[in-house]
Parts: sequence; structure tokens; C-alpha cells
Amino acid sequence: GVTFDARRVEVARDDAAGVEAAARDARYRALDAMCEAQGAQALWLAQHADDQAETVLLQLLRGAGLAGLAAMAPARPGANGVARMRPLLPLLRAQLERYARAHGLNWIDDESNDDTRYARNALRRDVMPALSAHFPGYRDALARTAAHAASSQRLLDELAQIDLREVGRADGGALWHAALLALDEARARNLLRYWMRALGMPAASAARLADMLRQLREIARDDGNDHGLRIDHAGRRLRSYRGLVSWEAAHSGDKHARTQGKGESTEKGASRAPVSLNWRGEEIWRLPSWRGTYVFAPATADDPEAVPEQVLASAPLIARERSGGERLRDEAAKLSRTLKNLFQLRGVPAWERDVPLLFAGETLLFVPRIGVNRSAFGAWQIDRAAAWRRIEWREDLLVA
Repeated sequence: GVTFDARRVEVARDDAAGVEAAARDARYRALDAMCEAQGAQALWLAQHADDQAETVLLQLLRGAGLAGLAAMAPARPGANGVARMRPLLPLLRAQLERYARAHGLNWIDDESNDDTRYARNALRRDVMPALSAHFPGYRDALARTAAHAASSQRLLDELAQIDLREVGRADGGALWHAALLALDEARARNLLRYWMRALGMPAASAARLADMLRQLREIARDDGNDHGLRIDHAGRRLRSYRGLVSWEAAHSGDKHARTQGKGESTEKGASRAPVSLNWRGEEIWRLPSWRGTYVFAPATADDPEAVPEQVLASAPLIARERSGGERLRDEAAKLSRTLKNLFQLRGVPAWERDVPLLFAGETLLFVPRIGVNRSAFGAWQIDRAAAWRRIEWREDLLVA
């Protein structure tokens, strides 16, 4: 009466993280997808005490910090809110095998576990037996080490939360540059680690964190000009603008370069061709060349980012680059302003202005990070009770 589900995964042999890490990530993605498909509220994983000891040793050998030494938690939130639980962590492999034999259970030994080219297998086959012979209680000792590390890491996270409230912008998406540098080195590194984890980014090495702080100090001495800031991590780039430090998507090729002194973008590569859509009620419009999607969600006339459906359907929608001189009147303004001026007023960095402008025919309708052009409605008799759509621009999420 138990539902069975299985998925086949593909693992890239040339993954930069290594085959073991790539295989682990592929398994978890498949398990998360199965949980979602089955409506599961918890995922029980079968790691045991021997697995935990191997993980702690591997992290020690890699020079990991407290978060790495904490190894596998007995329970933690997973994807889509499904809890990942490890109820067998207190039990040894030998105990589980004895139980399985006593109850006539069969199991499969994965032949890839015998390949000692992989670090975990080498530990399991060559190192652990020697440890067990000379230090029979090593598993319990390493489990205590993991527990101590986890406890210490929780304290560091609590400190980072305090610092983030003081140093971070209200939404947590950026840090105040001067306030970050006012922290001592260890505390600043701790905050950066926590902040990046909160943003869903993988951990950076101690050397990478030290380099981040070094470069941030250098540009602070250079009046906050971040032209020399060169920090990429996990598909994102660290930026400092108007006193705020934030991460932006690091697009391949770096098509746009900042113009010295003006803060605007100049083309270094070929322009994107305009893209058109005869709108017929679509809720999404994918734009791969901009790595994002326009969303047209049902809304009311009171929504400042909404436009009437009659306007969307009046002429082909066109997404195209800025050509210079475009003007827009937003919700708060009586007169139209240039996009350059509006971007500056909103504190949008030059490198975040590479967005697809949305036109209805030749009329500018919407600009990401600015909003709807109210001047576009001038020629229309607008019925506020009619159907409206909220326009949103959503950039692709980059997954490391």
C-alpha cells in the first residue's frame, strides 16, 4: 500500500563542483521533485552515524569552517518547505545491517562505492577501518564535534542577524558599505557568509571573503567608485553603488561596460533585436535574450503597475533596448522625465539598466525598475471597471 516512485538523473562528469557533489545535487533535486509530485510534507533520508563521521572527516580535511564541521543536521528545511529529516543518524551501519538480516530484509550495495578515486569511498574503505581499530569510539567523538560546531554556528548566525539589522538595508538585499567596513574583520566575514547564505548563494572560501573586504576597502578610499571592483561568485557579481553593496546577476560576456564619469552604459557587443508579441491574453512572455520574463497578471485599476487590457491588445507589444532620449511619466509625476533621470532618481545602478523596454506599437508602456508610463494612456478612454493587467519584469534566477 506504499506508493513507489523512481527517477533517473544525469550527472555531468565535468561539473566544476566535482562528480560527487554534482551527483548529490542531482539526487536531491529529483527527491524534491518527487516530494512535490506526491504532496509529501517530509523527506526521510537514510544517512547514519558512519556517514556523519565520514562527512566530518572530509570537512576537516578540506579545512572547512564551523558550518561545514556541523555536517548533516538531524532535520532542516528543504526545497518547497519539505522538511529533510535524518532519523538514522544515531545508528551505526553495523546496527542497521544486523536489523536488516534479523528481519529478512534485502538491500543493494552500490558498486560505485568501491571506487576509491572518490574521497568519501577512500575514507570508508581505507581510513575508517584503521581508525576503528585504534580509536573504537571515533564515531561518537566526531558526532560530538559536529554538535559543538553546529551550536557555535548558531551563535554566529544570531550575531550575523543582529549585524544584518544594523548594517543591511531593510529588505536584506544590500549592505551599507561604510557600516560593513566599520565591523572588525572576523565579524564582517561572518556577516558576509550569513548574508550570502540568506540570498541563496553557496559559501565562499575564507580567501574569497578576505578579497571581498579588501576590494571594498580600496574602493571606499577611492570615493566609493566601484570601477575597480572585480568579485564574481556563483553567477553573481558584487557591486557598490550609492553607499550600498549588493549582488547582481553576472551575465556572460559582460556586454555592457560603464562609461567613466557618466554612469551610463555603452555597447561593447551587438545589439539585441527587438522582439514582438501580438498580445491575446498571455500571462507570461519569455525573453531569453534578456534572461527574463514579462508577466501580465490580472489586477485592478488601483494597482500602480497595471494597464488596461485594451491598451495591451491595441498594437503589437515590442520589447527593445534603450536607444536614448526615451521619456516616461510615472505614478508620482505630473511631467515626463528621461529614463536616465528616472533611473538616477531611483538609485538604479548603470549595470542594472540593461532591461527590455516594453512598447505598445510605438508608445512606451513600461520600463522595468521604473514602472508604467502614464503618458501612454492619454489617447484612450479608460474604463476603470474593465479588465486590467499588472506588468512585472522577472529576471531569471541564476543557480550555482
